[in-house]
Amino acid sequence: MKTFTPEIDWNNVVISIKDLYKSFGNNHVLRGVDLELHKGENIVVLGRSGTGKSVLIKIISGLLKQDAGTVNVLGQEVAELSPADLRALRLKVGFCFQHGALYDSMTVGENLSFPLQRNEPKMTAAQREKLVDIVLEAVGLSHTVNQMPAELSGGQRKRIGIGRTLILRPEIMLYDEPTAGLDPITCTEINNLINEVQRRFNTSSIIITHDLTCAKVTGDNIAVMKEGQFIKQGKFDEVFAENDELIKEFYDYNFIQ
Repeated sequence: MKTFTPEIDWNNVVISIKDLYKSFGNNHVLRGVDLELHKGENIVVLGRSGTGKSVLIKIISGLLKQDAGTVNVLGQEVAELSPADLRALRLKVGFCFQHGALYDSMTVGENLSFPLQRNEPKMTAAQREKLVDIVLEAVGLSHTVNQMPAELSGGQRKRIGIGRTLILRPEIMLYDEPTAGLDPITCTEINNLINEVQRRFNTSSIIITHDLTCAKVTGDNIAVMKEGQFIKQGKFDEVFAENDELIKEFYDYNFIQ
């Protein structure tokens, strides 16, 4: 379970999703999804591969457009935004890709500095360097500033990917399978880092995963997705307390203690 109680503002909804549908031809991926994320809250969207989890956060970030329903992020309807307004919104919504998405030709420090150069052109080199130092310290990798991505482990690359997202101080974090492909010890480190980001930077987050341990450790609330619909939402212990065959099937799929 989480080791701290976050300060959640239950009166402040930062993401509101209502009756969301998305299909690709005859493949009906999302089938009427409703979800609310509050200020300071971590919600875990839990589901097996192919259930529509990643499509959901791509719609939230404007990378895909829904067929029906509404997605309101920080008071703005994402599907109605102009390209310029969508770019501005994305500065407030950090997307942590599954594989880190680092530039192999840049050092760690250059990878972190790059978003600042693109989006904060008036910032001085000294100011950028200070922010890079702050973020590297936050993710526990200050010593890697001059290393290349190829020199990092998979877990380190994920940490740097989270750091590069944090560098612009987003209000919302979207994590796509943050523990996928990692060993158990590194998974624990990433889970703890997600909680530390929430505590230290006061972020609101949606965490996409099929990892029950990740869900239990990082989620203030859990939304279980199956075949494009949420079949159960609530606290982890509430969701898995009932002897529901659909939930039990997913629980048995993981090997959680």
